Order: sequence, then structure tokens, then C-alpha cells
Amino acid sequence: MRELGAEIARDYEGREPVLVGSLKACIPFITDLSRAIPIHHNLDFIELAGYGEDAEGIRFLKDLDAEIEGRHVILVDAVIDTGMTMHYLTRSMAVRDPASLHAATLFDRPYRRLVDDLPVRYVGFTIPDEFFVGYGFELEERYRNLPDLRLVRDF
Repeated sequence: MRELGAEIARDYEGREPVLVGSLKACIPFITDLSRAIPIHHNLDFIELAGYGEDAEGIRFLKDLDAEIEGRHVILVDAVIDTGMTMHYLTRSMAVRDPASLHAATLFDRPYRRLVDDLPVRYVGFTIPDEFFVGYGFELEERYRNLPDLRLVRDF
């Protein structure tokens, strides 16, 4: 986490970025990431719900509290997989005219991408195609509270 925080601080030195977390799985990650960024920054949150099988089936449950026009925005998600959600979120935020728009993720699965051209700039780890719970990740709304990651097959 310290490495990601230091990289963000270097890239945004002299600016005050806003970290936009995608609820709910991002909460432990964005909290730890925020503490690791030694420059002033803001936090805001969105919540998305998916229905159907494509990006057109995504909708906002909670939108941003603050305007991002002219701001440096870092979209924060716990995992980027197919990229469909991040693609939708990127398009939705780009029309709000931020000064810059990048993404940070704890886990990345680039081999599962269904879309290209995502602004993923900060990646904690590239992980295998396995299902985890804990540290914000859930299974049927359970296990988010586990302090560490566990493979579902270990239950």
C-alpha cells in the first residue's frame, strides 16, 4: 500500500486529487490507500448496481456528493476484472469534465478484459482467476469483515 500511496503522491504533487471509491468492496482498500497517500486529497463514493450482462445494465445507486469538474480524479475499485463496470464508470465521470481521470485497483485481472482503453494507472497486484472473500470482498453479503483474503474453496 505504501508503494501505491507514494506513487500517487509523486504523480499528484502540488495538486489535491479526489479518490472516488466504488462501494462496497473498496472500503478497506480505499481506507488503507488514503492513509498511505501523504498529500492532501479528498474522498467521495459512488455505488453501482448491475443488472443484465453488459455495461448498459449498470446504474447508479449513489452518485458523487461533490462536483469533479476541473478536479484530478482517481477511480478506486477493489478489483478490475472484465472492465465493464470501470468502462461505464469512466464514461460517466469523463462527461463531468475532470482535469484528469485515472483508476487505482488493489487487484487486477487484465486477462479477463472485455473492453480496452481503461485508465488503470495504479495496480496493487495482478491475481489469478480465483474467487476471494474478506478485506471487503463478499459472498452473498457475508465475509466482508474478514481481516484477510481467503479463497472461497477454503471454506
